[in-house]
Amino acid sequence: MKKEWVWLIALSLCIVFVIPWSILRWQKEKVITDDVQIRILMPSGEVVKIALEDYLLGVVAAEMPAEFEIEALKAQAVAARTYAAKRLGQKNSSDIGYDVDTTVQTQAWLSDTQMKAKWGWFNYWRYRGRLQKAVSETRGQVLVANGEYIDAFYHSSSGRKPTERSEEVWSSPRPYLQNVSSGEENLERYIKSFGFTPTELYKKLGIKGSPQSMNSEDIQVLSRTTVGRVKSVRLLGKVYLATQLRTLLGLPSTDIEWVVQPERLIITAYGNGHAVGMSQWGANDLAKKNKKVEEILAHYYPGTKLMALGYKR
Repeated sequence: MKKEWVWLIALSLCIVFVIPWSILRWQKEKVITDDVQIRILMPSGEVVKIALEDYLLGVVAAEMPAEFEIEALKAQAVAARTYAAKRLGQKNSSDIGYDVDTTVQTQAWLSDTQMKAKWGWFNYWRYRGRLQKAVSETRGQVLVANGEYIDAFYHSSSGRKPTERSEEVWSSPRPYLQNVSSGEENLERYIKSFGFTPTELYKKLGIKGSPQSMNSEDIQVLSRTTVGRVKSVRLLGKVYLATQLRTLLGLPSTDIEWVVQPERLIITAYGNGHAVGMSQWGANDLAKKNKKVEEILAHYYPGTKLMALGYKR
């Protein structure tokens, strides 16, 4: 009889404490993942609200090659989720009515229809499953530093140089966006040359007057970043930040060299992107070396913590 009472008490305690705790835990996880929604500004101008985890599938599809290693895809999913979480937390009285758009101004994004058009019907099912796995297996995970979601910037390829510190590309420093090795095996994956006549340069740079023949004095480096990318340059008598020149001339990076001819300026660019944060090709090469998502993220965002969405401390 005594044993029966012991079992009855144990069962009662289980009902009182364990089951409610399990329900609360499940509910907390559900809030973190399923109940978070994000507003997307579509190309049509319509604002559509969808679940954050569903949105991330479209971001990874747009931002990283689907055939990349699964650990690299996971790293991309976490970076994209962190970026989105930070955008969600920036709502204020001047709210523009949406959180993200579908372009690189925030994060590129593809719908199911666009994925099918990009990959074809067969590869759609093959690739979508891989991307879904990457998103699901990192469900709710974000990067945090000093109690805040980080600016989880990423780019295609750092090229032949390490990644850049944020303050050398933009205005403000982030302690977790430092010079780290690119992680890339093929340092010459992206090398591209561009030729500009004096007339084309005048037009692209908005210079008035009659185009003149050029000489080596017409383009000079004024400063470089710590790892050697061009930071500022004087071109045709005007000073430009390299990031500004990259936009004006449509260059893929600021790691540039040039050859000046009287009627042609030939610029060669190395790498693809702003070079801050995670190199996507580097992440893939690290994954090929059996690095896990946690190790990849720690490499590109040193000093950050991988935590659950909504629990930043």
